[in-house]
Amino acid sequence: MKRIIALGLLLAIPFSLSAGNDLDKRAQESRAVIKAFFGELKGQLGSTIKKSGPVEAISVCNSAAPAIAKKHSDKKGWRVARTSLKLRNPNNAPDAWEQAVLEQFEARKAAGEDPKKMEHYEVVEMDGKKSFRYMKAIPTAEKPCLMCHGGTIKPEIAKALDEKYPNDQARGYKAGDIRGAFTITQPM
Repeated sequence: MKRIIALGLLLAIPFSLSAGNDLDKRAQESRAVIKAFFGELKGQLGSTIKKSGPVEAISVCNSAAPAIAKKHSDKKGWRVARTSLKLRNPNNAPDAWEQAVLEQFEARKAAGEDPKKMEHYEVVEMDGKKSFRYMKAIPTAEKPCLMCHGGTIKPEIAKALDEKYPNDQARGYKAGDIRGAFTITQPM
């Protein structure tokens, strides 16, 4: 009997280690996709702000950000997106899992954790299928984020935001606040 239990334990160890390694690998891949997504978006925003000003950069967020997310989604066969508790674009509304993680991020920040390092991942069941879910907090940087997301926004920027996003809630942030999160769903 002891040999059967010992054999069962030995067989279970590689499975649990490989499952853990698989989650770590999926998290690492998710980080790489988010880094690429953020890099592209930041590059387009920066060049547009430099060339045409912040009012024109609003169009980048409005059209380029979804296109960049779609490109990465299509390339990987995953869902790659952004979401927030304070939405600018209603198409980015969090689902229940994302809402809970965003609320956890806020609690972690309130407890003193650095938003730049915040991430969360786990395997969840969705519609009877298992998926790997990953989120990475988006901290608010002083520049250029606060030009469009801060408490004091220039009138011409506020007007452009009001035109593109009539129900905009993504204002009033301070540097270091959690503006939202990148979110990934990988089918398993």
